[in-house]
Amino acid sequence: MTYEVVLTKDAERDLEDIYRYIAEYDSPVKADQVLDRILQATEALRTLPDRGSCPNELRSLGISEYRQLLFKPYRLIYRVHAQLVVIYVVADGRRDMQSLLMRRLLGS
Repeated sequence: MTYEVVLTKDAERDLEDIYRYIAEYDSPVKADQVLDRILQATEALRTLPDRGSCPNELRSLGISEYRQLLFKPYRLIYRVHAQLVVIYVVADGRRDMQSLLMRRLLGS
Protein backbone atom coordinates (compact mmCIF):
# COMPACT_ATOMS: atom_id res chain seq x y z
CA MET A 1 0.00 0.00 0.00
CA THR A 2 1.29 3.44 -0.92
CA TYR A 3 0.35 6.64 0.87
CA GLU A 4 0.42 10.22 -0.36
CA VAL A 5 2.65 12.46 1.78
CA VAL A 6 1.88 16.17 2.07
CA LEU A 7 3.33 18.97 4.16
CA THR A 8 1.24 21.68 5.74
CA LYS A 9 2.22 25.30 5.05
CA ASP A 10 3.76 25.42 8.54
CA ALA A 11 5.87 22.34 7.83
CA GLU A 12 7.01 23.84 4.51
CA ARG A 13 8.05 27.00 6.39
CA ASP A 14 9.88 24.82 8.91
CA LEU A 15 11.93 23.27 6.09
CA GLU A 16 12.67 26.67 4.58
CA ASP A 17 13.79 28.01 7.98
CA ILE A 18 16.02 24.99 8.62
CA TYR A 19 17.56 25.34 5.17
CA ARG A 20 18.22 29.07 5.55
CA TYR A 21 19.71 28.64 9.01
CA ILE A 22 22.12 25.90 7.94
CA ALA A 23 23.07 27.75 4.74
CA GLU A 24 23.84 30.91 6.72
CA TYR A 25 25.64 29.40 9.71
CA ASP A 26 27.28 26.40 8.04
CA SER A 27 27.13 26.23 4.25
CA PRO A 28 24.66 25.97 1.38
CA VAL A 29 26.13 22.56 0.53
CA LYS A 30 25.40 21.28 4.03
CA ALA A 31 21.91 22.81 3.87
CA ASP A 32 21.28 20.92 0.61
CA GLN A 33 22.45 17.67 2.20
CA VAL A 34 20.25 18.06 5.27
CA LEU A 35 17.22 19.02 3.18
CA ASP A 36 17.76 16.01 0.90
CA ARG A 37 17.96 13.67 3.89
CA ILE A 38 14.82 15.11 5.47
CA LEU A 39 12.95 14.76 2.18
CA GLN A 40 14.15 11.15 1.87
CA ALA A 41 12.77 10.51 5.35
CA THR A 42 9.40 11.94 4.30
CA GLU A 43 9.41 9.72 1.21
CA ALA A 44 9.88 6.66 3.44
CA LEU A 45 6.50 7.48 4.96
CA ARG A 46 4.87 6.61 1.61
CA THR A 47 5.25 2.92 2.37
CA LEU A 48 5.65 2.70 6.16
CA PRO A 49 3.76 5.55 7.85
CA ASP A 50 3.00 3.57 11.00
CA ARG A 51 6.66 3.10 11.83
CA GLY A 52 6.90 6.28 13.86
CA SER A 53 6.25 6.49 17.56
CA CYS A 54 3.82 8.79 19.35
CA PRO A 55 5.59 11.95 20.59
CA ASN A 56 5.96 11.82 24.38
CA GLU A 57 4.79 15.43 24.67
CA LEU A 58 1.44 14.45 23.17
CA ARG A 59 1.14 11.02 24.76
CA SER A 60 1.39 12.67 28.19
CA LEU A 61 -1.75 14.65 27.25
CA GLY A 62 -3.60 11.51 26.14
CA ILE A 63 -3.21 12.35 22.43
CA SER A 64 -2.07 9.36 20.41
CA GLU A 65 -3.11 10.00 16.81
CA TYR A 66 0.12 11.81 15.89
CA ARG A 67 3.41 10.08 15.14
CA GLN A 68 6.98 11.22 14.81
CA LEU A 69 9.88 10.27 12.62
CA LEU A 70 13.27 11.07 14.07
CA PHE A 71 16.08 12.34 11.90
CA LYS A 72 18.45 13.63 14.55
CA PRO A 73 18.32 16.31 15.63
CA TYR A 74 15.11 16.85 13.63
CA ARG A 75 11.65 15.51 14.31
CA LEU A 76 8.86 15.19 11.78
CA ILE A 77 5.44 15.17 13.42
CA TYR A 78 2.69 13.72 11.27
CA ARG A 79 -0.71 12.07 11.23
CA VAL A 80 -2.07 9.32 8.99
CA HIS A 81 -5.53 9.87 7.49
CA ALA A 82 -6.62 6.83 5.41
CA GLN A 83 -4.16 6.91 2.44
CA LEU A 84 -2.75 10.34 3.32
CA VAL A 85 0.19 11.24 5.56
CA VAL A 86 0.09 14.87 6.67
CA ILE A 87 3.31 16.33 8.08
CA TYR A 88 2.55 19.16 10.50
CA VAL A 89 5.93 19.96 12.04
CA VAL A 90 9.57 19.64 11.01
CA ALA A 91 11.65 20.94 13.89
CA ASP A 92 14.94 20.66 15.67
CA GLY A 93 14.20 18.31 18.54
CA ARG A 94 16.28 20.45 20.89
CA ARG A 95 13.60 23.14 20.80
CA ASP A 96 10.83 23.43 23.36
CA MET A 97 8.72 20.83 21.59
CA GLN A 98 5.93 20.87 24.19
CA SER A 99 5.15 24.53 23.44
CA LEU A 100 5.60 24.12 19.70
CA LEU A 101 3.28 21.12 19.51
CA MET A 102 0.67 22.74 21.74
CA ARG A 103 0.67 25.85 19.55
CA ARG A 104 0.86 24.10 16.19
CA LEU A 105 -1.34 21.05 16.69
CA LEU A 106 -3.68 22.04 19.49
CA GLY A 107 -4.02 25.75 18.76
CA SER A 108 -3.02 26.77 22.29
